[in-house]
Amino acid sequence: MRDINEVLAKKTIALQPSGIRKFFDIVRTMEGAISLGVGEPDFDTPWPIREEGIYSLERGRTFYTSNAGLNELREEIARYIQRRFAVSYDPLSEITVTVGGSEGIDLACRALLNPGDEVIIPQPSYVSYEPCVRLADGVPVILELKEKDRFKLMPEDLERCITERTKFLVLPFPNNPTGSIMTREELAAIAKVVIEHDIYVVSDEIYTELTYNGEAPASIIQIPGMRERTVLINGFSKAYAMTGWRLGYACGPEPILRQMIKVHQYAIMCAPTTSQYAAVAALRDCDAEIARMRESYNQRRRYLLKRLEEMNIPCFEPEGAFYIFPNISKFGLSSEEFCTKLLTEEKVAVVPGTAFGNSGEGFVRISYAYSQEQLREAMNRMQRFVERYAN
Repeated sequence: MRDINEVLAKKTIALQPSGIRKFFDIVRTMEGAISLGVGEPDFDTPWPIREEGIYSLERGRTFYTSNAGLNELREEIARYIQRRFAVSYDPLSEITVTVGGSEGIDLACRALLNPGDEVIIPQPSYVSYEPCVRLADGVPVILELKEKDRFKLMPEDLERCITERTKFLVLPFPNNPTGSIMTREELAAIAKVVIEHDIYVVSDEIYTELTYNGEAPASIIQIPGMRERTVLINGFSKAYAMTGWRLGYACGPEPILRQMIKVHQYAIMCAPTTSQYAAVAALRDCDAEIARMRESYNQRRRYLLKRLEEMNIPCFEPEGAFYIFPNISKFGLSSEEFCTKLLTEEKVAVVPGTAFGNSGEGFVRISYAYSQEQLREAMNRMQRFVERYAN
């Protein structure tokens, strides 16, 4: 019998496990530990959503939906995008319901990439982009975002990364892990480069409802010429506290969506039916619930910024998502060392910035999707730790 390692796919073996889950798994075995590492809302899914899910089960709505999702849900998604961004999509041909936003990213990569096609991935960013590109036989081209630019994507940096093999740009804003956002004016500058070079965009907007600058959220699909060259990815996990419901969606040009649905129907069939019915209620009835949760996150965001300032830890002010990305380089420890020592000495888990790309070295990600009480105790412990290691 052949060695099992000779049977396994080489490109899968080459993938590194998620750096986020590494610390989360340790915390689960450590009594008294506080984890600020996982990006999962601490709120229960709002009751109108849960009620609709329960009602759908009571009515026996447990059969497959169409591959692309319930028509009713796709119509609600189209209405949501129209009212948020004043952009129209045909719910029958330009919207597909997916198993979370992550499946949408994977589908977009598999539908768009041929072997050797290049994908520009700004980092630090969500851990799935690079593996999804590699699994689709694409070539990731890493563009390092800079703290001095508030971790925004600069058009001149994008220009330098584009080659004749570039197929698309991943646009990860609002950003996980940095909390950085892009304004409409900043997106327009990126769109100019994209259009000039005739490339496409996969825009991950899962945190679009969680912004704190007082302005309406912006999307690159609002920029003239960009709707027809963008696959928009969004979902229900973050804004609606529906992580376990596993539901997302992709919107884009019909020829791209048609190919994405083919992969989806063979690999998945359809997203969970109960979750789809619940999501209809989310889009129809829960804007006020989003606002309530967003205000709570904003209070926690301000609290963490204040505590980090008191510890003399530099941190730019994040304006989106529910993460903060302080610079810990002054302690003379790598991101991994800082997080490991903080966990073993004070039982507080945060995530090394390097989990989100090499450009995250010198930073850690702290999630504030946790209760005020947990954040307060974690910051008290972190302050003790910082005082020991301050130069």
